[in-house]
Amino acid sequence: MIMRLHGPVISFMAGTAAMVSLASCNGIFGGIYDAPETDADIGYGFIVVDDERRTGRIYIDATDYAEWHYIDLDGRRVVQTPVEGMPPERWDFAVHRYDAKTNGGAVWESAAGDFGSIPDLGTLSPDDFTCDEWTTDRITVDMSQMMDGVIVYAEDYRNPCLSRWLDVDTSTMPPIYTLSGKVYLLRLADGTHAALRLANFMDDAAVKGFLTIDYMYPVEP
Repeated sequence: MIMRLHGPVISFMAGTAAMVSLASCNGIFGGIYDAPETDADIGYGFIVVDDERRTGRIYIDATDYAEWHYIDLDGRRVVQTPVEGMPPERWDFAVHRYDAKTNGGAVWESAAGDFGSIPDLGTLSPDDFTCDEWTTDRITVDMSQMMDGVIVYAEDYRNPCLSRWLDVDTSTMPPIYTLSGKVYLLRLADGTHAALRLANFMDDAAVKGFLTIDYMYPVEP
């Protein structure tokens, strides 16, 4: 993020969210040049659920840089809060734009492009999974002064592995967005697993920041 080198960078502590995330086992920055241009409402949250296959689809309007969206897979709920707000009591992972974090979990990036191709859980080691990391300059919350070299960040936990589901190359203008297309295994704090795949990051009008997340939960051993 070269732009921030030309001026002061401001960060603030997402304190209440951080306190919950401190129990973690210890956003890619993107879409900064796009603003929402549509009010079309095509649903929010768990828009598709297949109990027999334990799969579904989650749709999230993550265009607002000032919000986290907390996903509870078991309760099938999505709760949005301000970045400085308190997370809900129950959640498994959360997204902010393209950033992601877990609630005491860890993530492994598979080579699979669909849920039918993910490896058996018994073949994986706990060391294969990546825990959340504390970050001070990755979760962007205010781009209004970007042209003056000022970018405001939130300090919070972020999972660098799950956040790779979308690569944003800001070395070009406009940036280049590349979906990994891979399935990510999320090991939850209770030891169960979920499989996640970012299927899209735009809505039908090509506005960036609308996330379509396919999931399988639980993933059986």
